Amino acid sequence: MDKKEKSNVKVLDNEYAKKQYVKYAKQQRQVIFRRRRLLAIFVVAAVIFLSAGISLLNDYLRLQSLEDYKEETVARQEEVSQQADNLEEDVALLQDEDYVAKMARSRFLYSDDDEIVFPLPGDEADAADENEGATDSSD
Repeated sequence: MDKKEKSNVKVLDNEYAKKQYVKYAKQQRQVIFRRRRLLAIFVVAAVIFLSAGISLLNDYLRLQSLEDYKEETVARQEEVSQQADNLEEDVALLQDEDYVAKMARSRFLYSDDDEIVFPLPGDEADAADENEGATDSSD
């Protein structure tokens, strides 16, 4: 066998063939240019969509954290309003002289002149606990 095999294809070496080869080469360069331009457009579009997606994700995560904070704040507000209502009730009760006298008798074992107080062993511990709670809450 020969090192070079003979081919039955011959290249025309005339002016028309040369023009066709130049025309074909120019078309190939245009195809390559179009592909590169299309690739560049896709890359730019991908970067834009990716940055917009990241921005949306960050906004969504921030919104979630703000909603969690809002829920915590609303819960805390409910607790504080309940405490305020309880304190308003206590203030209203403390403006009543009969209630204040009853509290003084039960907590501090005070009595009127015609009364006798019989403290029981369990009542003294309860009275001491209530006194500590009252002094702690007033601080």
